[in-house]
Amino acid sequence: MSKTPEPHSFNKTTDRLTEQNNKNSISPKIGMSVSSNLSTQLPQKNSSSTAQPQPLYLHEVESSNPWLLLTTAAIMGLGLGFNISWLGFSAGIIALLLSLQIIIPSIRDWTIRYLTSRERNTLIGFLVFILAITGLAKYVGFYQKVGEWLNRFKYDEFGSWAEWIGALGQIMIALLAVYVAWAQYVISKDLTIQQNRITQQQTIDTYFQGISDLVLNEEGMLEDWPQERSIAEGRTGAILSSVDEVGKAKILRFLSQSKLLTPLMRDGRLGRPMLDGFGGYAEDRANGVRVINLGVMLAGADLSGQDLRWTDLSEANMVRADLSWCDLIKANLSRTVLYDANLKGSDLKETRLFYGSVETASPRSRSFPPNYETGAYTGVVLENCNLMAIQNLTEEQRYYCCAWGGEKTRATISGGCYDIPNKLAR
Repeated sequence: MSKTPEPHSFNKTTDRLTEQNNKNSISPKIGMSVSSNLSTQLPQKNSSSTAQPQPLYLHEVESSNPWLLLTTAAIMGLGLGFNISWLGFSAGIIALLLSLQIIIPSIRDWTIRYLTSRERNTLIGFLVFILAITGLAKYVGFYQKVGEWLNRFKYDEFGSWAEWIGALGQIMIALLAVYVAWAQYVISKDLTIQQNRITQQQTIDTYFQGISDLVLNEEGMLEDWPQERSIAEGRTGAILSSVDEVGKAKILRFLSQSKLLTPLMRDGRLGRPMLDGFGGYAEDRANGVRVINLGVMLAGADLSGQDLRWTDLSEANMVRADLSWCDLIKANLSRTVLYDANLKGSDLKETRLFYGSVETASPRSRSFPPNYETGAYTGVVLENCNLMAIQNLTEEQRYYCCAWGGEKTRATISGGCYDIPNKLAR
């Protein structure tokens, strides 16, 4: 009978095989790790054996080292203390050069950071000016005369030097107090001006909102009844008299762009503004009604240097107004009263001074209605105006100003008015 192998003997053989395989796999890993450790240790030993400390005299010393500066200062102090002239002088020169090497770059960086190129040039020019004055004073004999005066000066009559220095110190303290007070006044003035500007802008914003709520209905359509127009004119007159020229220009631009200064066409029954079919309100220069009529609100107003482009100032009474150096590009000045006004340096590019043809146009009249087809009585009143240095004045505008400006206005127009008759006859 054959014997069958036992199951546990087969398992023992498999276990032995797996153990031998594991030993074989571990042995190369151990060899690799040992070799890697040896390879890493060998270069470290080689590098440590080659690196040698440098001698002290080969170390690089920075000139900005504080210990070096203190050492030179200490050597200079020893030279002064033991009365060794050459040692103290040499250490002083070295300390001076080392300190300048540190100070000069810092001063240069500070000037570049906090002073502009123009301010740096001004500072250099001022220093050179002082040096030139001090140098020229020697050649004109100023120092010699001062020395002779000091030699003849009797110091006993004016007390001791301590009293003079004390008096000078008091004077300097008084000057310093005046300077501090002046600086505080300037700062306070600037803060007050800034606060006034903020308050004025808030007042103007409130006016804009109030006018919009007054003349617009719930649907956003213009609805201005007679009493509402009167209230709007009253508000406008009050705020124009309480703001400066910048605020006046803002209000005029707002009212012009909102068509509140433009004469609008009204229906024959309720007087409501009529649409033009193109998304806006129809204008009617002859018979239209304005939401706000400026009237005499701008009489004597100061609007110098302001931006009044595209503003509608037609039929406004601006007697003695200051419009010098204003931007009046495409502004409407038809039938505006500019008697004795100042328009020096203003830009009149495409500014409307009249309607119709320049040959038939004439200034506004109290007795006759305007004719917007021929231009009769639709022009601006320019008598006794200052039109010096007017910019972008066209030939038609120049002809009208010369013809209807009067003698005083004609004398201020660039190029003269010799070839244009004086239709105003005064």
